[in-house]
Amino acid sequence: MVEKLRIIGLEEHVLLPVVRDAWAKAGLQPHRYPDDHPVTRRLRDVGEGRLADMDDQGLDVAVLSLSSPGVQNLPAAEAVRVAREANDALAEIVAAHPDRFQAFAAIPTASPDAAVAELERAIGQLGFRGAMLYGRTGDRLADAPEFDELYGAAARLGVPLHFHPQAPVAAVQEAYYSGLPGGLGPVLATAGLGWYYDLGVQYLRMIFSGVFDRHPELQVIAGHWGEVVLFYLDHVGFLEEMAGLRQPLADYFRQNFWIAGSGTVSDRYLRWTAEVVGTDRMLYSTDYPYTFGTRPGGFPYLDTSGGTARAFLERAPFSDEEKAAIGSGNWERLTRRPASSPAAGCRRASAG
Repeated sequence: MVEKLRIIGLEEHVLLPVVRDAWAKAGLQPHRYPDDHPVTRRLRDVGEGRLADMDDQGLDVAVLSLSSPGVQNLPAAEAVRVAREANDALAEIVAAHPDRFQAFAAIPTASPDAAVAELERAIGQLGFRGAMLYGRTGDRLADAPEFDELYGAAARLGVPLHFHPQAPVAAVQEAYYSGLPGGLGPVLATAGLGWYYDLGVQYLRMIFSGVFDRHPELQVIAGHWGEVVLFYLDHVGFLEEMAGLRQPLADYFRQNFWIAGSGTVSDRYLRWTAEVVGTDRMLYSTDYPYTFGTRPGGFPYLDTSGGTARAFLERAPFSDEEKAAIGSGNWERLTRRPASSPAAGCRRASAG
């Protein structure tokens, strides 16, 4: 390429002290790595170490977000406090390296009214470009009616919601992932496979329950190549008439969804995603630090270190213009709001 490809990663995780302390206080253990594990050290590093790893991967900008499940399984009052403190901390991290970092807001969905207020604050005052959600809130799925105002606010503000999976509920883990040898079950239930099915089903529920019909401007970012759903659209489509959708099922993924690979450097998935939604709906992410470095067992398609993240996109079977769009152009287009938008007005007011 004549010019260097600019790459912005959208699923780049951090673990802030305020969040980990809140998890411990609530008796939650969503983070399975010990304190001295390389993954934990990288999650906590928001300075020179992370910047060096980004350079190693070939990543120009990282859009930071809390490691799953963020604040969504905390009690409501605690979730509101922690989300606010976490977003303030993320804003400070971005301010220290504004040319390398952006951020997704943490949203206290356990308190729907506060969730809307915090989204508005994070966008209007802190300058974030969107928010990261994590599927369920406790036992409430993403299509629950109480979240409708949040989706409406995101559509009104013109900002995307990036969804990240979390572990399936305990009953599902017990029914489908228990009894396997060598401690395999919990891993299969999460990063192995369970995460993606769990969130993919929630995407379909959001469509079938009319979330996007009520909020046609709502934009959702789906990682992990669409959380399985893209590979079954041709089959699941027969349900669209039964659900009374206003348009074919596949059209929601071409109009309301943006797809990123989350560090799975699979040429096959890349091509399939481009065929289903088009390169103008594709984004980039590395799922740092979970895909950084060689994993036990050796899975090269889950290792974005050593320049792999950049090389994967550079060698993709697309035109230079399409690669530039996937690398950064689509993200900039998605988050570019006109000066007359509510979010832009909030930013001007806060700046004054």
